[in-house]
Amino acid sequence: MTTPEMRAVLPPAPVRGPVLRKLRGIALPAQLVLAVCLISRVPIPGTALLGGMVLLLVLLGAEMHVWLRLRRHGLSRREALVQLVPEPVLRFVAHELRIMASLVRWSARRRHGVNGAAAVFSHGRDQAITMYSFTFACVVETVVVSFLLVCWPVVHAVFLVVDVYTVLFVLGLHAASVTRPHVLADGALRIRQAAHVDVLVPLDQIASVRRETLFTHEKRDGELNLPIGSQTSVTLVLTEVVNVPRFLGAPRLVKVIRLHADDPQALLDVVTRAQTAPTFVSGPPASA
Repeated sequence: MTTPEMRAVLPPAPVRGPVLRKLRGIALPAQLVLAVCLISRVPIPGTALLGGMVLLLVLLGAEMHVWLRLRRHGLSRREALVQLVPEPVLRFVAHELRIMASLVRWSARRRHGVNGAAAVFSHGRDQAITMYSFTFACVVETVVVSFLLVCWPVVHAVFLVVDVYTVLFVLGLHAASVTRPHVLADGALRIRQAAHVDVLVPLDQIASVRRETLFTHEKRDGELNLPIGSQTSVTLVLTEVVNVPRFLGAPRLVKVIRLHADDPQALLDVVTRAQTAPTFVSGPPASA
């Protein structure tokens, strides 16, 4: 087992050497060209198709070789993956997977991260009508575009895939809000919005919490606004800044967080009680 101290003295494994960079630069565009040709039903010579497959296998083998070397240098699976794939790409893919997983959870009526929670605060109710209306508009657009492009099979297929994914994405955004509520657990308030914001704020870092309904929000440094249905109903002022990374991973330091809850008074009361609740420290029994 490799400890952090041992990991610090191990020499770093090369990740993006010149050979691997050139291989990526050749293989990825080649796969894109082949995919476009296949979708467009353009005849592809057998040798070109075979060469593309071999090139893809070589690239995957090289990536796996580097990943194994990183693992041998003591990195975890996630750390090795981060070394191979840029963080913005990983965060984007993870976001899309969370959106699709939220659809499954929504259909199964299961919520994420609520096991063992002291309190759960839903926050997706006030955007439901807007999201359903937007979904209906996307469905209508899908049908109309599909009818207009029926004479162009390739273009029709591409737009159909994009439009269907758009419908699922919009529904997934609402499903993520429903299945990923705010949670109070283990002395911290977990604040979430859809599938892209998930921040843990310890209760001892909350200087004040107040009910404040706002429908307009100006972008200011050090403030994070998480509106639902264009409104926030609870404002948290923190004792110190916390980092809430942006969508693609850029740091964002905030000291004021505005969020929304379906029952903001309940969130305010529970957080206030949790902050003021006495802490009992066990000790030896008093002598008689």
